Amino acid sequence: MIMILYWGFPMILFILALFCFVSNRKHLLSMLLSLEFIVLILFFIMFIYLNMMSYENYFSMMFLTFSVCEGALGLSILVSMIRTHGNDYFQSFSIM
Repeated sequence: MIMILYWGFPMILFILALFCFVSNRKHLLSMLLSLEFIVLILFFIMFIYLNMMSYENYFSMMFLTFSVCEGALGLSILVSMIRTHGNDYFQSFSIM
């Protein structure tokens, strides 16, 4: 029963986060927030796995470092897009 809580709850959260990421394609900010939610759930799953296997948590600290860098890069792209286009809609952003 406890294993279902350890693995079932994070997997359900991960599936819900993926659904949220796929369904929110209108604003860049909502996509960045759902990506951060996915990263947090992956960190939670990795933390549970590393603790159950009695491994060190050094890799989880590296994962958090890279996820912070990913969040900062996403926010800088968001600020740059708002400065150039005036909003964060994907319809107003053209590659051409």
